[in-house]
Amino acid sequence: MIIATHSGKFHADDVWAVAVLELVFPGCTLIRTRDPELIRQADFAVDVGGIWDPQTGRFDHHQKGFAGARQSGVVYASAGLVWKTHGPRCVALIAETHAGHAITEEQAREMAYAIDSDLVQYLDMSDTGAAKNAPGGYGLSAVISGFNPTWLDDQQAGSVEAAEALRQAQFRRGMEFMTDILINAVKYRVGALYAADQVRNAEVLENGRLLFLQNSAMPWATIVRNEMPNVLFVISYSIAEQRYMLHTVPAAQDSFEARKDLPAAWAGLQDAELAAVTGVPDAVFCHNGRFIAAARSFDGALQMARLALLD
Repeated sequence: MIIATHSGKFHADDVWAVAVLELVFPGCTLIRTRDPELIRQADFAVDVGGIWDPQTGRFDHHQKGFAGARQSGVVYASAGLVWKTHGPRCVALIAETHAGHAITEEQAREMAYAIDSDLVQYLDMSDTGAAKNAPGGYGLSAVISGFNPTWLDDQQAGSVEAAEALRQAQFRRGMEFMTDILINAVKYRVGALYAADQVRNAEVLENGRLLFLQNSAMPWATIVRNEMPNVLFVISYSIAEQRYMLHTVPAAQDSFEARKDLPAAWAGLQDAELAAVTGVPDAVFCHNGRFIAAARSFDGALQMARLALLD
């Protein structure tokens, strides 16, 4: 199968779209061209060709009269057009191949929608000029744009053919980067999906005010915040660091405000200083922001949690 996209400078929307198609239809041949006949013959035409028709593999948004937009009003570019059609299947394939879990069609659709909301729509907004996807020069669209060869690279290439070969190679590098981002986005959501039941069934201590989790890497904040209103602190075991972590519970999404902070007297202390203040011999540290602390043993972390509950 052949994927055609435009030659010349590339952007995040066409790089993302081609990367998705390559994941769903591995082994495709990529051509970057403005030749109408080559575009017509391709199995997929991305960001070029003047047609939006998913049934025939056409995913362009530049044509006169194009009115494709999300329910939110955010207009589609090629990243969103390809993701709208192939996103759920791409998510399901990544979940099975890279996360080791087969998910349902509904779960795949929900994850694809979430990834569109968190990521893809901003690629489209940047491409259509609706908004920058992040302040400064290091939003994802800007990062991908930086993969393009500079005029110095073109000059040093020595010929049109060599310059285009370099651009093709850089496009592929951009695809690899985008693919890593996409795989990580799916793996995170699959992990959250399968962690939810474990968090709900975790051991509850101290009259429901303390939750114990076996693995610190497990995403728990959303479940605890939304479903466990009485939990004030979470103890978890960090396999990587081989110590027990004591976490506060965020009061709201994307907020540093906690339901209850760790004691002010602990802020910024480590090892012997923290042990002296808490009376916990194996206390390790307390962050200056008072949202996380650690001890080397479960008993130490539990003792610190009990002190924090009384504070």
